[in-house]
Amino acid sequence: MKISIERSALLKAVAQAQSVVERRNTIPILANVLIEAEGDSVTFRATDLDIEVVDRAPAVVERAGATTVAATTLHEIVRKLPDGALVTVLADPASGRLTVETGRTTFSLATLPREDFPVMASSEYASNFAAPAPLLRRLFDKSKFAISTEETRYYLNGVYMHVADGEDGKVLRCVATDGHRLARIDSDLPDGAGEMPGVIVPRKTVGELRKLLDDDEAEIAVSVSETKVRFATPAITLTSKVIDGTFPDYSRVIPQGNTRRLEVDAAEFAKAVDRVATVSSERSRAVKLQLDEDRLTLSVNAPDSGAAEEELAVAYADERLEIGFNAKYLLEIASQVDRENAVFMFNSSGDPTLMREGNDPSAVYVVMPMRV
Repeated sequence: MKISIERSALLKAVAQAQSVVERRNTIPILANVLIEAEGDSVTFRATDLDIEVVDRAPAVVERAGATTVAATTLHEIVRKLPDGALVTVLADPASGRLTVETGRTTFSLATLPREDFPVMASSEYASNFAAPAPLLRRLFDKSKFAISTEETRYYLNGVYMHVADGEDGKVLRCVATDGHRLARIDSDLPDGAGEMPGVIVPRKTVGELRKLLDDDEAEIAVSVSETKVRFATPAITLTSKVIDGTFPDYSRVIPQGNTRRLEVDAAEFAKAVDRVATVSSERSRAVKLQLDEDRLTLSVNAPDSGAAEEELAVAYADERLEIGFNAKYLLEIASQVDRENAVFMFNSSGDPTLMREGNDPSAVYVVMPMRV
Protein backbone atom coordinates (compact mmCIF):
# COMPACT_ATOMS: atom_id res chain seq x y z
CA MET A 1 0.00 0.00 0.00
CA LYS A 2 1.25 3.46 -0.89
CA ILE A 3 -0.71 6.69 -0.64
CA SER A 4 -0.10 10.45 -0.69
CA ILE A 5 -2.46 12.56 1.38
CA GLU A 6 -2.70 16.16 2.55
CA ARG A 7 -1.85 16.50 6.25
CA SER A 8 -5.11 18.27 7.28
CA ALA A 9 -7.30 15.58 5.64
CA LEU A 10 -5.21 12.85 7.26
CA LEU A 11 -5.37 14.51 10.69
CA LYS A 12 -9.16 14.95 10.58
CA ALA A 13 -9.72 11.30 9.65
CA VAL A 14 -7.21 9.85 12.13
CA ALA A 15 -8.46 12.11 14.96
CA GLN A 16 -12.03 10.86 14.58
CA ALA A 17 -10.89 7.22 14.46
CA GLN A 18 -8.45 7.30 17.37
CA SER A 19 -10.97 8.91 19.75
CA VAL A 20 -13.01 5.67 19.70
CA VAL A 21 -10.00 3.55 20.72
CA GLU A 22 -9.85 2.67 24.42
CA ARG A 23 -6.57 3.68 26.04
CA ARG A 24 -6.33 0.54 28.19
CA ASN A 25 -6.67 -2.54 26.03
CA THR A 26 -6.12 -6.21 26.72
CA ILE A 27 -6.58 -6.98 23.01
CA PRO A 28 -3.68 -5.36 21.07
CA ILE A 29 -5.54 -5.09 17.74
CA LEU A 30 -8.20 -2.85 19.34
CA ALA A 31 -5.53 -0.18 19.92
CA ASN A 32 -5.01 -0.06 16.15
CA VAL A 33 -6.72 1.73 13.30
CA LEU A 34 -7.40 -0.21 10.10
CA ILE A 35 -6.18 1.74 7.05
CA GLU A 36 -7.64 0.66 3.68
CA ALA A 37 -6.58 2.39 0.45
CA GLU A 38 -8.51 1.89 -2.77
CA GLY A 39 -9.56 4.02 -5.76
CA ASP A 40 -9.09 7.68 -4.90
CA SER A 41 -9.68 7.52 -1.15
CA VAL A 42 -8.42 5.95 2.04
CA THR A 43 -10.61 4.79 4.95
CA PHE A 44 -9.67 4.68 8.62
CA ARG A 45 -11.65 2.24 10.76
CA ALA A 46 -11.48 1.97 14.56
CA THR A 47 -13.57 0.08 17.10
CA ASP A 48 -13.86 -0.76 20.79
CA LEU A 49 -16.30 -3.61 19.91
CA ASP A 50 -19.28 -1.42 20.98
CA ILE A 51 -18.69 1.52 18.63
CA GLU A 52 -17.16 1.49 15.16
CA VAL A 53 -16.19 4.63 13.26
CA VAL A 54 -15.19 4.67 9.59
CA ASP A 55 -13.72 7.88 8.19
CA ARG A 56 -12.98 8.42 4.49
CA ALA A 57 -10.46 10.92 3.17
CA PRO A 58 -9.42 11.77 -0.42
CA ALA A 59 -5.92 10.56 -1.31
CA VAL A 60 -3.69 9.69 -4.24
CA VAL A 61 -3.53 5.90 -4.07
CA GLU A 62 -0.42 4.64 -5.87
CA ARG A 63 -0.82 1.08 -4.58
CA ALA A 64 -4.03 -0.22 -3.02
CA GLY A 65 -3.81 -2.25 0.16
CA ALA A 66 -4.58 -2.37 3.87
CA THR A 67 -2.86 -2.60 7.24
CA THR A 68 -3.39 -1.71 10.90
CA VAL A 69 -1.26 0.56 13.08
CA ALA A 70 -1.44 2.03 16.60
CA ALA A 71 -4.12 4.72 16.42
CA THR A 72 -2.88 7.11 19.11
CA THR A 73 0.73 6.97 17.88
CA LEU A 74 -0.32 7.73 14.29
CA HIS A 75 -2.53 10.58 15.52
CA GLU A 76 0.30 12.11 17.55
CA ILE A 77 2.67 11.90 14.57
CA VAL A 78 0.24 13.53 12.13
CA ARG A 79 -0.72 16.21 14.68
CA LYS A 80 2.93 17.28 14.98
CA LEU A 81 3.60 17.44 11.23
CA PRO A 82 3.73 20.93 9.67
CA ASP A 83 0.55 22.47 8.24
CA GLY A 84 0.07 21.97 4.51
CA ALA A 85 2.52 19.06 4.34
CA LEU A 86 1.97 16.29 1.79
CA VAL A 87 2.29 12.99 3.65
CA THR A 88 3.32 9.69 2.06
CA VAL A 89 2.14 6.54 3.83
CA LEU A 90 3.75 3.27 2.77
CA ALA A 91 2.98 -0.20 4.15
CA ASP A 92 5.44 -3.04 3.59
CA PRO A 93 3.83 -6.45 4.33
CA ALA A 94 7.21 -8.20 4.21
CA SER A 95 8.73 -6.22 7.07
CA GLY A 96 5.44 -5.58 8.89
CA ARG A 97 6.20 -1.83 9.07
CA LEU A 98 4.29 1.30 8.11
CA THR A 99 6.37 4.26 6.95
CA VAL A 100 5.08 7.83 7.30
CA GLU A 101 7.14 10.41 5.38
CA THR A 102 6.99 14.14 4.78
CA GLY A 103 9.90 16.35 3.74
CA ARG A 104 12.93 15.21 5.73
CA THR A 105 10.88 13.48 8.43
CA THR A 106 10.37 9.70 8.40
CA PHE A 107 8.60 7.46 10.92
CA SER A 108 8.55 3.65 10.87
CA LEU A 109 5.74 2.00 12.85
CA ALA A 110 4.96 -1.61 13.73
CA THR A 111 1.79 -3.04 12.21
CA LEU A 112 -0.57 -5.93 12.88
CA PRO A 113 -2.28 -7.99 10.14
CA ARG A 114 -5.55 -6.56 8.83
CA GLU A 115 -7.09 -10.06 9.08
CA ASP A 116 -7.01 -9.78 12.89
CA PHE A 117 -9.05 -6.57 12.91
CA PRO A 118 -12.64 -7.12 14.13
CA VAL A 119 -15.35 -5.73 11.85
CA MET A 120 -18.72 -5.01 13.44
CA ALA A 121 -21.37 -7.44 12.19
CA SER A 122 -23.77 -5.87 9.72
CA SER A 123 -27.31 -5.30 10.89
CA GLU A 124 -30.72 -5.11 9.29
CA TYR A 125 -32.01 -1.65 10.17
CA ALA A 126 -35.74 -1.37 10.82
CA SER A 127 -35.79 2.36 10.17
CA ASN A 128 -33.76 4.61 7.87
CA PHE A 129 -34.21 8.36 7.62
CA ALA A 130 -32.27 11.61 7.12
CA ALA A 131 -32.13 14.42 9.66
CA PRO A 132 -30.43 17.84 9.48
CA ALA A 133 -27.33 18.10 11.68
CA PRO A 134 -28.71 21.08 13.71
CA LEU A 135 -31.81 19.05 14.65
CA LEU A 136 -29.78 16.13 16.03
CA ARG A 137 -27.25 18.48 17.63
CA ARG A 138 -29.99 20.23 19.60
CA LEU A 139 -31.58 16.94 20.71
CA PHE A 140 -28.35 15.45 22.04
CA ASP A 141 -26.60 18.62 23.27
CA LYS A 142 -29.52 19.66 25.44
CA SER A 143 -30.15 16.22 26.93
CA LYS A 144 -26.70 14.69 27.47
CA PHE A 145 -25.88 16.61 30.68
CA ALA A 146 -28.52 14.54 32.52
CA ILE A 147 -27.06 11.12 31.53
CA SER A 148 -26.40 8.99 34.62
CA THR A 149 -22.87 7.86 35.44
CA GLU A 150 -24.09 5.19 37.85
CA GLU A 151 -23.04 1.85 36.35
CA THR A 152 -25.61 -0.18 38.33
CA ARG A 153 -28.45 1.63 36.56
CA TYR A 154 -26.90 0.95 33.16
CA TYR A 155 -30.16 1.67 31.32
CA LEU A 156 -29.76 5.35 32.33
CA ASN A 157 -26.19 5.56 30.92
CA GLY A 158 -27.37 7.06 27.63
CA VAL A 159 -29.92 9.18 25.80
CA TYR A 160 -33.28 7.56 25.02
CA MET A 161 -34.12 8.46 21.40
CA HIS A 162 -37.65 7.57 20.37
CA VAL A 163 -40.84 8.70 18.64
CA ALA A 164 -43.37 10.25 21.04
CA ASP A 165 -46.65 12.16 21.06
CA GLY A 166 -45.98 15.90 21.26
CA GLU A 167 -48.49 18.71 21.64
CA ASP A 168 -49.01 18.96 17.87
CA GLY A 169 -48.53 15.34 16.79
CA LYS A 170 -45.61 12.92 16.60
CA VAL A 171 -42.13 14.18 17.48
CA LEU A 172 -38.58 12.81 17.62
CA ARG A 173 -37.69 12.94 21.32
CA CYS A 174 -34.50 12.54 23.35
CA VAL A 175 -34.66 11.98 27.11
CA ALA A 176 -31.91 11.57 29.70
CA THR A 177 -32.11 11.33 33.48
CA ASP A 178 -29.96 10.34 36.43
CA GLY A 179 -32.75 10.40 39.02
CA HIS A 180 -31.81 13.90 40.23
CA ARG A 181 -32.54 15.81 37.02
CA LEU A 182 -34.21 15.06 33.71
CA ALA A 183 -34.08 16.58 30.22
CA ARG A 184 -36.79 15.96 27.61
CA ILE A 185 -36.17 17.54 24.20
CA ASP A 186 -38.51 17.35 21.18
CA SER A 187 -38.02 18.16 17.52
CA ASP A 188 -39.98 17.76 14.31
CA LEU A 189 -40.23 14.15 13.23
CA PRO A 190 -38.06 13.59 10.09
CA ASP A 191 -39.70 11.89 7.11
CA GLY A 192 -39.41 8.11 7.41
CA ALA A 193 -38.71 8.08 11.16
CA GLY A 194 -42.26 7.20 12.24
CA GLU A 195 -41.58 3.47 12.67
CA MET A 196 -38.26 3.89 14.47
CA PRO A 197 -37.83 1.63 17.51
CA GLY A 198 -36.90 3.49 20.70
CA VAL A 199 -33.19 3.04 21.52
CA ILE A 200 -30.84 4.11 24.33
CA VAL A 201 -27.76 5.69 22.71
CA PRO A 202 -24.72 5.16 25.04
CA ARG A 203 -22.87 8.13 26.56
CA LYS A 204 -19.65 7.48 24.60
CA THR A 205 -21.58 7.28 21.32
CA VAL A 206 -23.29 10.61 22.07
CA GLY A 207 -19.82 12.16 22.55
CA GLU A 208 -18.49 10.70 19.28
CA LEU A 209 -21.64 11.67 17.38
CA ARG A 210 -21.16 15.32 18.37
CA LYS A 211 -18.14 15.50 16.01
CA LEU A 212 -20.37 14.69 13.02
CA LEU A 213 -22.86 17.45 13.77
CA ASP A 214 -20.84 20.67 13.51
CA ASP A 215 -21.71 21.38 9.87
CA ASP A 216 -25.07 23.20 9.80
CA GLU A 217 -25.62 22.20 6.16
CA ALA A 218 -25.02 18.47 6.70
CA GLU A 219 -27.74 15.87 6.35
CA ILE A 220 -27.17 12.91 8.65
CA ALA A 221 -28.37 9.48 7.48
CA VAL A 222 -29.76 7.72 10.56
CA SER A 223 -30.40 3.95 10.68
CA VAL A 224 -31.93 2.29 13.73
CA SER A 225 -32.50 -1.34 14.70
CA GLU A 226 -33.32 -2.98 18.06
CA THR A 227 -29.61 -3.53 18.76
CA LYS A 228 -27.71 -0.90 16.76
CA VAL A 229 -27.82 2.70 15.64
CA ARG A 230 -25.85 4.24 12.78
CA PHE A 231 -25.20 7.89 11.92
CA ALA A 232 -23.53 8.69 8.61
CA THR A 233 -22.32 11.64 6.55
CA PRO A 234 -20.67 11.16 3.14
CA ALA A 235 -17.27 11.07 4.89
CA ILE A 236 -17.91 9.43 8.28
CA THR A 237 -19.99 6.47 9.43
CA LEU A 238 -20.52 5.92 13.16
CA THR A 239 -22.10 2.60 14.16
CA SER A 240 -22.89 1.73 17.76
CA LYS A 241 -24.56 -0.93 19.81
CA VAL A 242 -27.42 0.45 21.87
CA ILE A 243 -27.91 -0.17 25.59
CA ASP A 244 -29.83 -3.40 26.11
CA GLY A 245 -32.37 -2.32 28.70
CA THR A 246 -35.73 -0.63 29.20
CA PHE A 247 -35.77 3.09 29.80
CA PRO A 248 -38.13 3.95 32.68
CA ASP A 249 -41.46 5.71 32.19
CA TYR A 250 -40.10 9.25 32.49
CA SER A 251 -43.52 10.89 32.07
CA ARG A 252 -44.36 9.91 35.65
CA VAL A 253 -41.67 12.21 37.08
CA ILE A 254 -42.56 15.29 35.00
CA PRO A 255 -44.78 17.35 37.32
CA GLN A 256 -48.13 18.42 35.89
CA GLY A 257 -49.58 20.42 38.80
CA ASN A 258 -46.84 22.96 39.50
CA THR A 259 -48.52 26.41 39.56
CA ARG A 260 -45.98 28.80 41.13
CA ARG A 261 -44.34 30.52 38.18
CA LEU A 262 -40.96 32.23 38.26
CA GLU A 263 -39.56 33.93 35.16
CA VAL A 264 -35.93 35.02 35.27
CA ASP A 265 -33.20 36.11 32.88
CA ALA A 266 -31.40 32.79 32.28
CA ALA A 267 -27.89 34.23 31.90
CA GLU A 268 -28.19 36.46 34.99
CA PHE A 269 -29.60 33.56 37.00
CA ALA A 270 -26.73 31.22 35.99
CA LYS A 271 -24.10 33.84 36.88
CA ALA A 272 -25.72 34.51 40.27
CA VAL A 273 -25.90 30.79 41.12
CA ASP A 274 -22.25 30.41 40.11
CA ARG A 275 -21.19 33.34 42.29
CA VAL A 276 -22.94 32.30 45.51
CA ALA A 277 -21.96 28.63 45.03
CA THR A 278 -18.28 29.65 45.33
CA VAL A 279 -18.50 29.26 49.11
CA SER A 280 -20.71 26.15 49.16
CA SER A 281 -19.31 22.94 50.60
CA GLU A 282 -17.83 20.50 48.08
CA ARG A 283 -20.03 17.70 49.37
CA SER A 284 -23.50 19.20 49.20
CA ARG A 285 -23.08 22.15 46.77
CA ALA A 286 -26.40 23.39 48.20
CA VAL A 287 -27.90 26.76 47.25
CA LYS A 288 -31.17 28.12 48.70
CA LEU A 289 -33.72 30.03 46.61
CA GLN A 290 -36.07 32.35 48.50
CA LEU A 291 -38.96 33.62 46.38
CA ASP A 292 -40.90 36.72 47.27
CA GLU A 293 -43.00 38.98 45.05
CA ASP A 294 -40.83 39.92 42.05
CA ARG A 295 -37.69 39.12 44.02
CA LEU A 296 -35.42 36.07 44.18
CA THR A 297 -32.75 35.75 46.88
CA LEU A 298 -30.03 33.15 46.30
CA SER A 299 -28.04 32.20 49.37
CA VAL A 300 -25.42 29.72 50.57
CA ASN A 301 -24.54 29.13 54.19
CA ALA A 302 -21.59 26.76 54.66
CA PRO A 303 -20.37 26.76 58.28
CA ASP A 304 -16.89 25.62 57.23
CA SER A 305 -16.25 28.12 54.45
CA GLY A 306 -18.61 31.08 54.75
CA ALA A 307 -21.87 32.53 53.46
CA ALA A 308 -23.07 34.35 50.34
CA GLU A 309 -26.26 36.05 49.21
CA GLU A 310 -27.45 37.69 45.99
CA GLU A 311 -30.74 39.25 45.02
CA LEU A 312 -32.29 39.22 41.54
CA ALA A 313 -35.30 41.09 40.14
CA VAL A 314 -37.67 38.47 38.69
CA ALA A 315 -41.27 37.98 37.64
CA TYR A 316 -42.98 36.10 40.50
CA ALA A 317 -46.45 36.79 41.85
CA ASP A 318 -47.16 33.81 44.11
CA GLU A 319 -46.79 33.21 47.84
CA ARG A 320 -43.38 33.08 49.50
CA LEU A 321 -41.35 29.92 48.92
CA GLU A 322 -37.97 28.63 50.11
CA ILE A 323 -36.41 25.72 48.22
CA GLY A 324 -32.90 24.26 47.97
CA PHE A 325 -31.02 22.76 45.04
CA ASN A 326 -27.64 21.34 44.13
CA ALA A 327 -25.88 24.34 42.53
CA LYS A 328 -24.27 22.16 39.84
CA TYR A 329 -27.69 20.89 38.71
CA LEU A 330 -29.13 24.42 38.57
CA LEU A 331 -26.16 25.67 36.54
CA GLU A 332 -26.35 22.81 34.04
CA ILE A 333 -30.06 23.31 33.48
CA ALA A 334 -29.80 27.12 33.22
CA SER A 335 -26.97 26.80 30.68
CA GLN A 336 -29.29 24.89 28.30
CA VAL A 337 -31.53 27.94 27.81
CA ASP A 338 -31.08 29.48 24.34
CA ARG A 339 -33.79 32.06 24.86
CA GLU A 340 -33.49 35.07 27.12
CA ASN A 341 -35.74 33.87 29.90
CA ALA A 342 -36.04 30.66 31.90
CA VAL A 343 -39.43 29.77 33.38
CA PHE A 344 -39.44 27.71 36.59
CA MET A 345 -42.63 26.07 37.82
CA PHE A 346 -42.68 25.16 41.54
CA ASN A 347 -45.14 23.31 43.73
CA SER A 348 -43.55 23.06 47.19
CA SER A 349 -40.07 22.89 48.72
CA GLY A 350 -40.16 19.07 48.59
CA ASP A 351 -41.53 18.51 45.07
CA PRO A 352 -39.70 18.33 41.72
CA THR A 353 -39.33 21.65 39.89
CA LEU A 354 -40.03 22.07 36.19
CA MET A 355 -38.12 24.43 33.90
CA ARG A 356 -38.84 25.55 30.33
CA GLU A 357 -37.16 27.92 27.91
CA GLY A 358 -39.62 30.82 27.84
CA ASN A 359 -42.91 29.52 26.43
CA ASP A 360 -41.25 26.81 24.32
CA PRO A 361 -42.81 23.43 25.22
CA SER A 362 -40.27 21.44 23.15
CA ALA A 363 -37.60 21.53 25.89
CA VAL A 364 -38.58 20.49 29.41
CA TYR A 365 -36.23 20.04 32.36
CA VAL A 366 -36.94 18.63 35.81
CA VAL A 367 -34.71 19.01 38.86
CA MET A 368 -35.21 17.49 42.31
CA PRO A 369 -34.87 19.82 45.31
CA MET A 370 -32.66 19.14 48.33
CA ARG A 371 -32.85 20.07 51.99
CA VAL A 372 -30.81 23.15 52.96
